[in-house]
Amino acid sequence: MESSSNEITQSVDLCVGWGRLNPNALGWSRKPLIRANLRDHFLRKKKWNYWAVMNQDCLFSATISNIDYVGMVFVYFLDLESKDFFEETVITPFGAGCDLSETFHESVSFHSKKMSVRFEVVHEKVLISVSIPHTSLGRVDAQIKVYFSSQESLTVVVPWSWRRFQLTTKCVGLPCEGTLLVGNRTYEFNVNDSFATFDFGRGVWKYRTFWNWASFSTALENHIIGVNLGAGWTDGTGANENAVFVDGKLIKIDSDVSFDYDRKDLFKPWHIYTKSSDQVELEFHPFFERIAKSNLLIVASSVHQMIGRFKGFVRDAEHNLYIVDGALGWAEEHRARW
Repeated sequence: MESSSNEITQSVDLCVGWGRLNPNALGWSRKPLIRANLRDHFLRKKKWNYWAVMNQDCLFSATISNIDYVGMVFVYFLDLESKDFFEETVITPFGAGCDLSETFHESVSFHSKKMSVRFEVVHEKVLISVSIPHTSLGRVDAQIKVYFSSQESLTVVVPWSWRRFQLTTKCVGLPCEGTLLVGNRTYEFNVNDSFATFDFGRGVWKYRTFWNWASFSTALENHIIGVNLGAGWTDGTGANENAVFVDGKLIKIDSDVSFDYDRKDLFKPWHIYTKSSDQVELEFHPFFERIAKSNLLIVASSVHQMIGRFKGFVRDAEHNLYIVDGALGWAEEHRARW
C-alpha cells in the first residue's frame, strides 16, 4: 500500500463500499476530519474513547471501548506520591451498553451498577464524569472539564490493507480543571498545571497486534509541550502517530520512532528517539507499572503501562529546541489477540 503521509484538509469518510478503506482517507490531519463510518467486518471492529488526566499529584483515566466480542469500560487512578492505585473494569457481552460515535466531537456514556462513565461534549469542552461506588480506595467521583478551543490534534489512518486499518486521533496537552474524589481524598485539577490526553480509536484490526505508545505533557518556561509517539503497530504502513504539540499547535513527525527498553526489566530507563531525524531524543525513567491483563479465550490482552518521567529534547518544524527534564507521562507495551 502507498505511503499515507499526505495531509488531509477536508472532511472524508473512512470507509467505502463493503467496509473497505476509502483511499481518500489515507493520510493525516490537524483536525478530526475523518468520519469513522465502520460497517460489516463481523467481530473485527475495534472502537474506543480513552481519556487520561494528569498533574503533579495523580493520574486518572477512564475508557469506554467496544471490540465487537465484548465491551470494556475501565477506570484507573494512581497517587503519584503514595503510589496508591486502583483499577476497575466492567465487561459486557458483544459491546452491550458501549455505543460509540462515528465522529470525534460526540458525547458517549456507559452506566451499570458498578460504575457510571460519561464524556459529554459541550461546545469546545468535554466534561468527564465518573462515579464508582466501591473501589479498594473507597468511593470515586470525578467532574473534570477539558478545553479544546484552539488546540490541534493528530488524526492518522494506518493502513495494513484495504480491509484492515485504524483511524486514530490523539490530543495531547489539553488544559483541564475539576475535582476528583477518591475515598476521603480530594484532588484538584487546574488549567495551569493539569493536562488531559485523548485517544480516539476506530478501526478494523488484525487478530494479533503489538504496539508501543509514549505520551507526556509539560509546562516549560514559555510554552506548553505535548508529545505523542508510537511504534510496532504502524511499522511498514507508511504512516505513524508521531507528533510534537507546541502551545496546542501540531508538528507532525515524519520519522518512525524507536523504543529501546529491557523487556525483562521495564523499570530500567527507556531510550525513545526518531530513527531518521534529530527531532526526538528522550530517556524515560519509570517509577510505577500498571499491568492490565485479560484472557477471554479467543480474546486476550496484556498491557504494561509504565508511569514515569521523561528527560531529553524535542524539536519543532523550525528546529527550535525544547529541553524536557522530569516531564510526567507514560510509555507502554501492549500485546493482544483480539
